[in-house]
Amino acid sequence: VQLQASGGGLVQAGGSLRLSCTASGRAFSTYGMGWFRQTPGKEREFVTVIGWGDGRVTSYADSVKGRLTISRDNGKNTLFLQMSRLRPEDTAVYYCAAGIERYSFKAADYNYWGQGTLVTVSS
Repeated sequence: VQLQASGGGLVQAGGSLRLSCTASGRAFSTYGMGWFRQTPGKEREFVTVIGWGDGRVTSYADSVKGRLTISRDNGKNTLFLQMSRLRPEDTAVYYCAAGIERYSFKAADYNYWGQGTLVTVSS
């Protein structure tokens, strides 16, 4: 599967953005999907994950709970990340990731990655 992330940009602190990740190929619903983020000089950091199938199961990093929401639309082969009440420390390149029937907080557990989209939050 190929992943294409989009929706990043510049936003003021307290603002909102919605990231999208569109997948090519079939059987999108069989993929567990995650969002990770990375800043220069640091390792890729877990943000959130959504289970395969109907996506009822989700988990979030403590730093984003209550502010970011992951969802998926299997009919459109698209993963979303709704970001609200953004903070300057949310500034990073955000990557979507996919793995067949994967539900993991670890980047190494995912087989497929999007190219990343930059989110910049100004103070």
